[in-house]
Amino acid sequence: MDENLRAQIETYLSHVDGLIRRGGQVREMLAADPSSASAMAATRAWQEDCGITVNQLSGGSKAHWLARSFSEAFLMRSGAGHAVEGAAPAEIVQRLLGVLDQAVASLTGIDDAPSVTAFSETPPPRRFEFVHNPDLRPIVEQAYADSRRALEQDDYNLALLTSCGILEAIVTDALEHRGLSALAASGAPAGKIADWSFETRLAVAERAGLIRSGRARLPAAARTYRDYTDGGDGSELKATVTDRDARQAGQVLHVVMRDLDPGR
Repeated sequence: MDENLRAQIETYLSHVDGLIRRGGQVREMLAADPSSASAMAATRAWQEDCGITVNQLSGGSKAHWLARSFSEAFLMRSGAGHAVEGAAPAEIVQRLLGVLDQAVASLTGIDDAPSVTAFSETPPPRRFEFVHNPDLRPIVEQAYADSRRALEQDDYNLALLTSCGILEAIVTDALEHRGLSALAASGAPAGKIADWSFETRLAVAERAGLIRSGRARLPAAARTYRDYTDGGDGSELKATVTDRDARQAGQVLHVVMRDLDPGR
């Protein structure tokens, strides 16, 4: 990828991450007092900043899927499914956070696009048809939905844990499909793939050309997530996980999904 494009994408990712954090704060203000004048003012200012960013990422096109998603966030559906004006402020904030998550997913999925605005004209798919083991597909699909729900509910520990679990599962699937004999040429260690650490699996997959260098953005808590589980039901981490940690883990997951399925 061109270095200028990479820098541009990183700038947008940082900006969108900031908007997501602000959105979380606005959501908390509205939850505490929906009628607060300061909360409403903060909400309007945040929505305007989101609109500016979406317009830039959409290349100024109102027909772009991201711009349409932004506009639809302000609509309320009737019982018949028709769009009518008037969604509640807190609901709009939640929907816009979902739009920003889609923007992050698209930004992290860009390969050699000529500009940041060159998004796909359809939202990024969420399915895992590229996984070779058919029994694994419904499991990771459900886990993906769980990870997004955990992030929406500010359960950053569970969001990171689930994203890392999906990441390890799909990379392991790709490694097993390639085969140990082929992986040996890429410096794979001896022994079964199941015995390799999470970091080793990612490193071998990168050396074998199965994935690119997206793993470099994984936060420390994600790299050693298996070492920090509580030993119980696996739903908690001993390490402290931040909002940024959880979102970065999710972003890396999207990058690796794109690497393993270039047609996405």
